[in-house]
Amino acid sequence: MFKGTLKKMITELNSPIHYFLEMESGYVHVNQCIGKHITLSHIGSQCLNCSQELPIFRQGFCKSCFFETPVAGDWIMRPELSKAHLGEADRDLEYEKKMQLQPHILYLALSSHLKVGVTRKSQVPTRWIDQGAHEALVLLEVPNRYLAGVGEVALKEHFSDKTNWRKMLQNESEPIVWEEAFHKALDQLPKDLKPYMKTTAALEKFEFPVQSYPTKVASLNLTKTLLYEGKLMGIRGQYLLFEDQTVFNVRSNEGQRVKLRFQS
Repeated sequence: MFKGTLKKMITELNSPIHYFLEMESGYVHVNQCIGKHITLSHIGSQCLNCSQELPIFRQGFCKSCFFETPVAGDWIMRPELSKAHLGEADRDLEYEKKMQLQPHILYLALSSHLKVGVTRKSQVPTRWIDQGAHEALVLLEVPNRYLAGVGEVALKEHFSDKTNWRKMLQNESEPIVWEEAFHKALDQLPKDLKPYMKTTAALEKFEFPVQSYPTKVASLNLTKTLLYEGKLMGIRGQYLLFEDQTVFNVRSNEGQRVKLRFQS
C-alpha cells in the first residue's frame, strides 16, 4: 500500500510514455500497474504551497495560497498578461522574472482537435504529454512569455486553445494536414514575431500506454467518491483510464491525500 498527497504524474519520454506517481515512500511506476486492480481511498487534503491540511480550492492550493502564491498568477493561464519584461510585479517579481524571462515556444498540438498553446522551452515535450497530445509542432521560439502570449492571442481567432478531454480519452481526433496548418498559423501571426518563426514543420509524435480506451467517460471526483476500485487499462495525459469507463485526472486532484493499493 502507498500513501501520499497527489501531485501531477512525472513523465519520461519513451515509447510508450513512462509515468511515475510520487508517494511518501517513493515513486510508483504507474505503467507497471496497467492491468491490475487499484483501490483508491481519499483520506484528506494538503495544500501544495503551505502544506497545511486545508480544503483544496484550485490547482492543489488552499484558498488563501491560490490568491497569494506567484505559482498561481493570472499570467500562467494568460501569458499575454506577463509583465516581468517590463520590470513590473504581479505577485513576486523575482519569481516571475525567473519563470517569464526565459525561452518560450508557441505550438500547435493534436489531442482531440488542433489547438494552440504556450509553454516554456524547458517544458517540451512534458507539456504536450500532459495534454494527451499524440502529435505536436513548434511554431516559434521567443525570449519571454509575453511575446509567446501575443502570438497565442492572435491564433485564438483561428485555432482552439482548449482540449476536448472527453474525445481525447476516447482516442477521437480530427485528421490534420500538418504542413497546411503550420503555414496557416504562421500567416496569422503579427509581423513583429516573424524573426522568431520556424521555417519548417518538425512534427513530434507520442505513444501512450493504453490497452483500451473508454467508449463513454465517467469522471471520478475524490471529494465525492471517497473510495474507488477499478482495473487500470491505461494512462493518457494526466488521466488514469479504468475498465468500467471511469477516468481519473491526477492533476485536477492535486493536493488530495490518498491511499493506493494494487492487486493483480
